[in-house]
Amino acid sequence: MLFDRMSPEMVKAMIETLPAELTIIDANDEVVGWNKHEARLFKRPLTAMGVNFRNCHPEASLAMVEQIVGEMKAGKREKAEFWIDLGVGGEKHKIFIQFCALRGDKGDYLGCMEFTQDVEAIRRLEGQKRLLD
Repeated sequence: MLFDRMSPEMVKAMIETLPAELTIIDANDEVVGWNKHEARLFKRPLTAMGVNFRNCHPEASLAMVEQIVGEMKAGKREKAEFWIDLGVGGEKHKIFIQFCALRGDKGDYLGCMEFTQDVEAIRRLEGQKRLLD
């Protein structure tokens, strides 16, 4: 692995610096971590740590999330992508969400990562902006 030389402190800093929200569930479907605690689009109470993801998801999307996770566990799916419009600071922003299977070196299912990114600024890009402009 190319990250073997990174200290746990550096890995944590990297995860907190990513321009996206991460939530991780383990192979037993329990929430085991997330980043950007104070600045999240989708807030997670500290009481969600160690809780089955089914108890943290809105009922309207729960069956679909269960299907995605089930397919990942069965090795039938690696990723699911979707996007929604969400009010952020009084404006509608496009939010891109990915569920990605986490797999060990031998392909065994370790859990799932939910990767959430506000892509509104990316969608508005025009022209070019060069390094140090």
